Amino acid sequence: MKIITSKRISALSLGTVFAVLTCSAQAVGFKAGETDLELYGYAKLDVIYDLDADLGNAILRNRIPLDDDPGADGHLTMHAFESRLGFTTATMVDGDVLRTVIETDFYGGGGFADGGGELRLRHAYGEWKGLLAGQTWTNFGNVLSLYETIDFNRDLGQGGGRQAQIRYTTGPFSFSAEDPKGTGTGHAGGEVIAEDTNQFRFPDLTARYQGSAGPVQFATAALVRFLEYDADGETVSNSAWSDDSATGWGVMAEARARLTDTLTLRGSVTHGDGIGGYLYLSPAAPGYVSSSGKLETIEGTGGGVSLSAKTGPGLLTLAYGVARADVDDAYRDGAIAGTADERYTSTTLNYLWSTTKYLTYGVEAGYHTREQVDGRDGDAVRLQGMVRFNF
Repeated sequence: MKIITSKRISALSLGTVFAVLTCSAQAVGFKAGETDLELYGYAKLDVIYDLDADLGNAILRNRIPLDDDPGADGHLTMHAFESRLGFTTATMVDGDVLRTVIETDFYGGGGFADGGGELRLRHAYGEWKGLLAGQTWTNFGNVLSLYETIDFNRDLGQGGGRQAQIRYTTGPFSFSAEDPKGTGTGHAGGEVIAEDTNQFRFPDLTARYQGSAGPVQFATAALVRFLEYDADGETVSNSAWSDDSATGWGVMAEARARLTDTLTLRGSVTHGDGIGGYLYLSPAAPGYVSSSGKLETIEGTGGGVSLSAKTGPGLLTLAYGVARADVDDAYRDGAIAGTADERYTSTTLNYLWSTTKYLTYGVEAGYHTREQVDGRDGDAVRLQGMVRFNF
C-alpha cells in the first residue's frame, strides 16, 4: 500500500490537486507492468436539514423561498450520492511521466435536485510533458482559494467548472482551448437565451499565471470566447460583429495566505461580460437576444473570502461568497421575466475533524439568499452533517 505524499502532490496538475484534496489524500497503490496505479475515493453520508424550503440534495439557490411565499418549512434529506471513486496512473514515457486520471461520483440522474444515484464522470484526462487533454477543471477556475465544504455545491463567486479541453503548461503559465458549451454547474457555459439555435464553432480560450511570494500563493487568469446563434435557420455571418454573434471575456484573481501555523486566509474575485457558467453558479446565462434580434452579453461578477483555523482535532472555516449578474437590460427588453434571479449570497461555517486518516466527520451551517431582478428577495438556512470513510 502507498499513500500520496506532499512531494508527489506538488508534481500533479491543478485538476489532480483538487481531486486529491477532496479525497483527503488517501490512496491505495499497486503496479501493473511499467505503470503505477493508485485507487482513491470515499463513501460519504450527508444528513441535511433545511429550516425553510427544500433546497435539494446540494444547495440549489433558485429554490430559496422568497419573502411571503407560501410553503412548508423543515425538510430532512439523507443521501450518499457524493461517494466517489477514482484512479490515477503514472507511466515513464521518453524520460517523462505520463499521468492519467479518471474519477466518478453518483450525482448523475438529476442528483442536484431530487434524483441522483447514477454513476457520473467527473474527470477523465491524461497529462504528459506539459500537455493535458480530457475533462477536468477549467484553466480559468479557482484552485488556491478553494476550501472544503460539506455541501457539494461549494460556495459562490468562484471561477468555472469541469470542461473538456486541451491545455499546455510551461512553468507558471498555462493555456487552454475548452468546450464552448460548458460542462460546469449552473447555467450552460455557452448557451445564450435565444429561441433560435445556439452555434458553437470556436473553443473558449484561457490563459493562467500562478506564482508565490513568501507565504502567499496567487494566480490570475483570463478568458475570451465567441458567442453566436442561428437567427434565420442558416449559418451566421463569419463576421465577429454580426448581430448574431458577440465576443465574451472574463478575468479572475485568487490568493491563499498562510497567516500563522493555524490560520489560512483565502480569497478570489471573478468578473466578465458573456462569462456565463465560468462564474460558478451564476444566476444568468452568458447573453440574450434583444427584441431587435441582436445578441447582447450579460456581465457577471462574483467573489469570496474564507478564513480557516486549526482548532482541536479539526479545521474550522468561516466563508462568504456572492455571485451577481447584470440582467437589468435583458429585463427591460423583455428577454427575461421579472422573476429571473440576479444575485446569490452564501455565508457558511463548518468544522471538519478526523479520528483517523480514514474517517472524517463534519458539521456545517449555511445562510443563503437570492434576489430577483424585480426586487423580490428571500433567504434560507441549511444545517448539514456528514460521515466520510476515506480510502
